[in-house]
Amino acid sequence: MSVWPAWEVREGERTTRWLHVRLAFDDGARVDALAVVSEGCVCVEDVRARPALALEDLVVFADWIEGPLARACGAGPADGDVTGTGVHRGRPTWPPGPEEWRLAAREYRVARERGADPVLAVMEATGHSRRGALRLIGRARDAGLLSPRHARR
Repeated sequence: MSVWPAWEVREGERTTRWLHVRLAFDDGARVDALAVVSEGCVCVEDVRARPALALEDLVVFADWIEGPLARACGAGPADGDVTGTGVHRGRPTWPPGPEEWRLAAREYRVARERGADPVLAVMEATGHSRRGALRLIGRARDAGLLSPRHARR
């Protein structure tokens, strides 16, 4: 992820900053946003994504950009944010191993039925990064909890 300044406006003691945010994935997916930071508040003014994001996916996006935006504004990482990817508020603590695979498989299937992105659903439910969610989905497939992605020859 990258964050860089767009512009800054100063009015007396008050400063408003606009920042470009780009989140790019190995599979070619990309999310670009314009964030405004003013008086300790962050607002996202514009978001463009390829492929398009579902509304639920914006929650995950907000968590990802929280830490990097804080650092870009000189606030440092958020409390408890050791990875720098944002604080995952309200996320359940999932037990590791087979129980986590079952829960991830359930979230994956529900998202598919709704027509939402199943990987992002697992990311949101578990708090894992995209890579971590894909790994978890792969483990659920290996355990027979999800159908194979591709037919093997």
